[in-house]
Amino acid sequence: MIEVKDLRKIFQIHKKPPGLAASVKSLFRRDYVEKVAVAGATFSVGEGEIVGMIGANGAGKTTLVKMLAGIIHPTSGEARVLGYDPWEKHNDLRRQISLIMGQKAQLWWDLPGADCFELLREIYQIPRPTYEASLRHLTEMLQVESELTTQIRRLSLGERMKMELIAALLHSPRVVYLDEPTIGLDITTQKSVRDFLLSYRKDHAPAMILTSHYMEDIERLCERIIIIREGELVYDGSLQRVIHEYAPYKRLTVHLSRSTSATMEREILDRLGEVVEEQAGTIVMHVPRDQVTSAAAEILRKFDVQDLSIADPEISEIIELLMGGREKTTP
Repeated sequence: MIEVKDLRKIFQIHKKPPGLAASVKSLFRRDYVEKVAVAGATFSVGEGEIVGMIGANGAGKTTLVKMLAGIIHPTSGEARVLGYDPWEKHNDLRRQISLIMGQKAQLWWDLPGADCFELLREIYQIPRPTYEASLRHLTEMLQVESELTTQIRRLSLGERMKMELIAALLHSPRVVYLDEPTIGLDITTQKSVRDFLLSYRKDHAPAMILTSHYMEDIERLCERIIIIREGELVYDGSLQRVIHEYAPYKRLTVHLSRSTSATMEREILDRLGEVVEEQAGTIVMHVPRDQVTSAAAEILRKFDVQDLSIADPEISEIIELLMGGREKTTP
């Protein structure tokens, strides 16, 4: 449904000159520098997929999404969304896509949600029975039936985002772009939005691209992720694969019930893995995945253990390694 091949976007930015004389000179002849926002991105997204797009601020995520939505033109490369070039702005394509931006509102603040949705029905030429069924279904899923007659500006941030979701999905788009949809929301509303998106994907199977700084969004919604660093696509694959490739260890947390000789304790633990945290009675270790079972057994055998837990490392730590350009983690 979405095919991207060697897509690039370069912006020319005015270089602010130092000093008064140079500033006056720049009024007549300006110097520009090139900023590579997206450098040769190539990937595809199929029907029913939710692909997470991750990167630091300024990495190029929103620029890439805007190109795929047809808002800005690329410098070079190709993209096909539902068989169309998105920047040619075919009405047939625009009726089948939707863009939700957590930091920008598309609804009219002085109107209640019901009136906003009625305007959108006219814009998208949605048949009345289809519109009413879709609106009823979406408002029930997001539990905002009682808020439809309230002005948008009087709603809480979470309620406004739910209205934005309804507005974006009323016409049942086949491609949905979600740019930071949970930004600024409280934990309860974030969970509600995530549950809604999973349910909507199950019922309608659109192709979805999600950008987010919240790792909870990525872990909960996406089986596949794309990582962008300084405009360059550095990883495209499953979330589980990035865990195994870039964190080939498990995290063992050991709670001891009594003190043990520090020298003997450290000597044994250093042989089993890497101690990354040590407090009174608690030790956290990174142990190679293929040695976790034997390491846990030896710790239980040689120490008086009150509790022992084994877990994968935090996804955020692994993503930080990739976004920072560092090498794969080794225990």
